[in-house]
Amino acid sequence: MKRKEFKTEIGGKTLTLEVSELAPQTNAAVLAKYGETIALVTVVMSKNESSVDYLPLKVDYEEKFYAAGKIIGSRFIRRESRPSEDAILSGRLVDRTLRPLFDNRIRREIQVVVTILSYDEENDPDFVGLIGASTALAISDVPWDGPVGGVRVAKIGDKLVVSPDNSLMRGDDFVFETFVSGVSDRINMVELGGKEVSEAEVVEAFNLAQKEINKLVDFQKSVISEIGKKKTELLLAEIDPQVRAEASKFLSDKLEGAVYVKDKATYYEGLAKLGKELVAHLVEIFPDHDKSRLSKDAHFLFDEAVDQLVHKNILEKDKRPDGRALDEVRELQGEVGLFKRTHGSALFMRGNTHALAVTTLGAPGAEQIIETMETNMKRRFLLHYNFPPYSVGEVGSFRGPGRREIGHGALAEKALKHLIPSKEAFPYTIRVVSEIMSSNGSSSMATVCASTLSMMDAGVPIKSLAAGTAMGLMSDEKGNFKVLTDIQGPEDHHGDMDFKAAGTTNGVTAIQMDVKVSGVPIEVLVKTLAQAKEARLHILKFMGGVIEKPREKVSAFAPAISHFMINPEKIGVVIGPGGKMINGLIKKYELSGIDIDEDGTVFVSGTDHAKMEQAVADIKALTREFAIGEIVEGKILKLLDFGAILDLGGGKDGMIHISEFKNGFVKDINEVVKLGDFVRAKIVKVEDGRIGLSVKQLPGS
Repeated sequence: MKRKEFKTEIGGKTLTLEVSELAPQTNAAVLAKYGETIALVTVVMSKNESSVDYLPLKVDYEEKFYAAGKIIGSRFIRRESRPSEDAILSGRLVDRTLRPLFDNRIRREIQVVVTILSYDEENDPDFVGLIGASTALAISDVPWDGPVGGVRVAKIGDKLVVSPDNSLMRGDDFVFETFVSGVSDRINMVELGGKEVSEAEVVEAFNLAQKEINKLVDFQKSVISEIGKKKTELLLAEIDPQVRAEASKFLSDKLEGAVYVKDKATYYEGLAKLGKELVAHLVEIFPDHDKSRLSKDAHFLFDEAVDQLVHKNILEKDKRPDGRALDEVRELQGEVGLFKRTHGSALFMRGNTHALAVTTLGAPGAEQIIETMETNMKRRFLLHYNFPPYSVGEVGSFRGPGRREIGHGALAEKALKHLIPSKEAFPYTIRVVSEIMSSNGSSSMATVCASTLSMMDAGVPIKSLAAGTAMGLMSDEKGNFKVLTDIQGPEDHHGDMDFKAAGTTNGVTAIQMDVKVSGVPIEVLVKTLAQAKEARLHILKFMGGVIEKPREKVSAFAPAISHFMINPEKIGVVIGPGGKMINGLIKKYELSGIDIDEDGTVFVSGTDHAKMEQAVADIKALTREFAIGEIVEGKILKLLDFGAILDLGGGKDGMIHISEFKNGFVKDINEVVKLGDFVRAKIVKVEDGRIGLSVKQLPGS
């Protein structure tokens, strides 16, 4: 098979892009290799325009278990089916980087498929997939304004590392990691998570990432110059100039009154009414035009006019649709302890965005087992985000979380996971569910706030209060820009950037950024981070007034947990053959569960404290290790001609030889002890599990 390879170095390792006869019926296919992590990326564009009135772009990320040498799944299904949350998030990362560089007027279906063929467990498949996707689009005949670059940067100890090995990010000296992508001298997508890092550290990472992005873009341009195809001239969705002019004339004296309304319901009612009036006007003026097409054009022109008006007034007059200052946060409200039976609850309201978060505490055995191409782990902190249709006043179906819900929940979880206490300090599995009651901008950041309050109400000793807010951007082609704090509906929809930042008083814990333009310079991000910090501190101060610190005790409806250590070699004794011993204890003492970690940590959970204590005593007796010189006591279980058997508890016993009861000769064991007698003795021998005891060697005997 013919192939052509292109190589460059990133992070001290070789990135190889291979173009061959693989997948020959695509518009382009690239095999991207980094270490032993390999991704095949294909691009296909349909032959004809579709009838939709949006850009029909799909980006799919396919993780293959064979890539990591795994056979996983349920007992009866051993093939890849629904993508894991990790795969969905990876697909979103690639999509969010590529999408801003497409012309939104394209109506042909375009599909980018990233298939991970090999994964070496150290090198990031997201990086490989993104660069492969960028190169495949760039060398194809599909119109696109790339290429883009993207790279992961992590702070390990006091050093920033480009494309770090995964093992580095699991160490104790991990500080934060970020994936940054964009075009030359512009950033258009950011994912960041870490341990309360300063804005200065974040900017330092962005600057380093931008240098690597520029290098990757230049590398791909050299590939394009050698093998790139001529771009296809597509039929773009255009609007009749006469229709455009008439729409502009009709809206010129009506639009501002409809847009600049503080109340969301009134705002949307007014816009809907004006939009219908525009459609009716255009149908009347252009009776020969297709009504369906005219209606679609009217909605597009209406949206475009609102976009232009919002941009103009913010850039020229600092005028926002709801009248706030550019750096002003909407009114805040909050309360905790809403429901008696739940373990913790909180309602956080920022303007018309309302998030209800409910915390549930469970035994360690309730941890989620994660098995994906990249990960085999247990997760004890889970945050799930729900966005019901009623939150935006719509009717819809409940079919489980979509890509958006998964992405928002993952962002909020990333913002909080490094603040969760260790399992040793707080041995519960923690699940927080955020129900969005009403949405008008940045419900994911409202989720961070509500979840923090909810966990504190549940008695989770989190390290710090955390809050977040969404920042927006209005810019023009001349480089003028204004950063907006706490964006809502129209600013989110018509703005050029959605920059979500969460953290504590000590620093940033999570960032997610998307743009609708090709990218933004770092100077914009510096301004955004500074303004976001002011907003975060303002929100944190308010949250501290809602609940100052975590409850000292967990809810009476939450399970109690007792934990202690045993010798790991004794784990099998507690479990018993086929789980007979551990299941017997759970049933006998009516426990929620008994969980044992590999290091010998035992967690006993239940609602009856007395029964839990009895179970703990039984387990400790089962796993007790006896030492010579130790004093023990118990009842005589059995009499023998040459001695007696003493019950040591936990199924253990010891032998007291007849000669060890007292000094001098003892003819008959019944002279010194009776069956059922309670006896104290000293351990004088421990050998192959057998324990020898003596009464006469007790101190003072």
